[in-house]
Amino acid sequence: MSVHDEMVGDPATLGPAARDLADAARRAGHTEALIVALRAQAWFERLQLRNARALELLDEAAGLARRAGLDERLGEVLVSRAAVNLELGRTRVALNDVDRAGPLLADAATPELELKRGVLLSQIGRLEAAHAVYRAVLAHPAATVDVRARAANNLALGSAVMGRVPDALANIELACELAARVGPALAALVAQNRGLVLTQCGRLAEGLRQLDTAVEALAAVGLPLGEAYAESAEVLAALRALPEARELAARAVAELAEHDVPLMAAEARLKLAEIALLMGDAAAAREEAEAAVALFRGQRRTGWVAMSTVVITESRRRAGTLTSADADRAGRAADALARLGLVAAAVGADLAAGRAALEVGRTAMAARRFAAAARRSEGAPVLVRLQGRLAAALAAGAAGDDAAMLRQCRAGLRELAAHRGALASTELRALAAAHGVELGLLGMGSLLRSGSPSRVLDWAERTRAAAYLATSAPEPQAVEEEGVELAAVRAELAAARGRTGEDVTELLARQTDLEQRLRRATWHREGSGAEKGTTVRAGALADLLDGEALVSYSRYRDEVVAVVLDRGRRRLAHLGDWGRVRFEADALQFALRRLVRPGLPAAMDSAWTSARHALARLRELLVAPLGVGADTPLVVVPARGTHRLPWSALHSAPVSAAPSATLWAGTRERPVEHGGRALVVAGPGLDGAEHEVAVVAGCHPGVDVLVPPESTAQAVVDAIGRCDLVHFACHGLLRADNPTFSALELTGGQLTVHELDLRAVAPRRVVLASCDSAADVSYAGNELLGFVSALLARGTAGVVASVVVVPDAEAVPLMRSLHGRLAAGERMASALFEARAAQGTDDPRDFVNWCAFTAYGAG
Repeated sequence: MSVHDEMVGDPATLGPAARDLADAARRAGHTEALIVALRAQAWFERLQLRNARALELLDEAAGLARRAGLDERLGEVLVSRAAVNLELGRTRVALNDVDRAGPLLADAATPELELKRGVLLSQIGRLEAAHAVYRAVLAHPAATVDVRARAANNLALGSAVMGRVPDALANIELACELAARVGPALAALVAQNRGLVLTQCGRLAEGLRQLDTAVEALAAVGLPLGEAYAESAEVLAALRALPEARELAARAVAELAEHDVPLMAAEARLKLAEIALLMGDAAAAREEAEAAVALFRGQRRTGWVAMSTVVITESRRRAGTLTSADADRAGRAADALARLGLVAAAVGADLAAGRAALEVGRTAMAARRFAAAARRSEGAPVLVRLQGRLAAALAAGAAGDDAAMLRQCRAGLRELAAHRGALASTELRALAAAHGVELGLLGMGSLLRSGSPSRVLDWAERTRAAAYLATSAPEPQAVEEEGVELAAVRAELAAARGRTGEDVTELLARQTDLEQRLRRATWHREGSGAEKGTTVRAGALADLLDGEALVSYSRYRDEVVAVVLDRGRRRLAHLGDWGRVRFEADALQFALRRLVRPGLPAAMDSAWTSARHALARLRELLVAPLGVGADTPLVVVPARGTHRLPWSALHSAPVSAAPSATLWAGTRERPVEHGGRALVVAGPGLDGAEHEVAVVAGCHPGVDVLVPPESTAQAVVDAIGRCDLVHFACHGLLRADNPTFSALELTGGQLTVHELDLRAVAPRRVVLASCDSAADVSYAGNELLGFVSALLARGTAGVVASVVVVPDAEAVPLMRSLHGRLAAGERMASALFEARAAQGTDDPRDFVNWCAFTAYGAG
């Protein structure tokens, strides 16, 4: 018996011992010993997720016990077989095994049997009954440590999904304490579940950190990772790291299906469907959810069927194929989930049912469902409360009560701000904005109807670049080892690419893996729990403008709107269809990129004509209707999708841009020590970089110069702290797939957005004479990640950067002119304007440089 009892704690050691014991018992003809050994061996196979093999061994052991009349041994085997049948999705068969085992077992075995009964009750959705069983097991004097650990673990998981946060947290800590006394395998499994519980209780960063640690522990003891992948996918989905979540959910589905665990495979498939829905892939969401429904029905799991039904309904709504019957099905699913006590799932189901009812014109049903979602979300973790706020806002909007809708939207965005403040990672804070997108749109719609420019501007600032309102303390040492390793891999990769025909697949895979490790390390850190900054109001902005006009652009559904602050006046401008702006913006980007590549004269002329036409049309669409004087300096806060426009080329006076008016206001208040020391940096492999550096250095009386091989990332970071102005002449690498790893190419490595943020590197003024250096990547909720946003948030007062690829040699005269004016004490925007005015535009490549660079911030 000791081999079986200790298996749950250390299967890697005891699994082979169980096989040896079974072989010895067969040879000796010792039936009872063989039954015990087969049960232990089966448990090892179950822990390895080889349930079909485990069932074979348990069926053999049950047959031996029946024939030998060993009733108590038969009862023990039936208890183990119930667990295996459950994981195979055979809930009725598992329940029969538990019922048959009861009369056969002695009192001492009752806790183990009751634990299995509780698990069965949980899986068929009878959570209250299961919790009563788990509590009884915990209190039973004969319960072993491992049985008590598993009971506390299961009680915590159930309490979390029922919204009972204190109970969930207390029981998972008890489970961890007990599991540590049993062995490394059970400790790893409970640690994995602790990560999920923390997440469901609203502690996302801590939950992710716990899960990542648990995955390492599970691998160390040789246990499969399918369930851990599924739980990690759930955490990442809550953090809105959706591509990573989808990849892990797909791995979980594949591994769990391969290992004969249809019970958990069905759950992972539903998680995959939910993530696909979040990513806007309604077709994939419906396909996965329908496959999950078929599995859950076969397993007689009504709660899981209800959750799948909700996903199917929402995917049909988004695909435009919704019917009134779908709304009814979603409503019944919501009621079923509420009866089962699944609070978060019930809130989401009521919200989906309300949307569906609204879509098919059943307003009374929609109002009931939205009210139920709002009521049930009270006191729940923050992401559930946000769904309740959205439901209440939708209900108010459907009733025509704009004031009530706005109150709910405001309250929801305040709660989202607190959630965002609990995340130390800028990337996670940016991703978190996705939770508030619809609240932001509802509020914006209400305020546009009010016609108040100030209120529209104030609202836009609530939902724009809010991730940068809080900045975490520098902590480069937290990822120093991974950073060194990544730098080495990048150096290898650069060298390999210089050798013709060399395969770099393995190096690219290592680079990706290290980047992911670096990101996850920053994701694990927790924030202070509150955003340190506040958004600037329209009145305060007007006071900061010194003869400038400020234009804050927004997109509301398919329309572009702008709030203009100009000479003390505030006005709201409706600029028309977003599709027209997007068409011209895409045409301009394509033409500018074409102009910097060699080509036939006819193709170049066509591209140049296209660029000039698109530029003129964008002026007509976005600037001319504002009524701003031609000689009035402009402060531009772009709308989502317009950050890469060449704003300097759209107005006939100095232009400065910023991700938000709040960030711009912060730069206005930062003193800039004109005449301070300058740093000029040249990167490797760039023709003309050292010439550019020499020209720029000649504009400043006090200057440090770093050129290859001295211009390493570490040397640059060390030198920045001594300088007021930094100029980079190097290759830029835009990573739209992973913008925190967009980089400037330096000697022997890169300086990434991630490292700038982690080290809190923020010189007062920066000129990025690099391709695409201003191409910050947009996220849902008007969030941006990239060099410009990171620098302005960390304390830089002014940046000049390019929104497109720039021709290197032709940029030198523009840079000489720019730096001459900066050295004379001019601000970035006016210095760039005058430098551009002196720049010829008769040559296509000069024209590209004239368009490419924009000033950011007020410095």
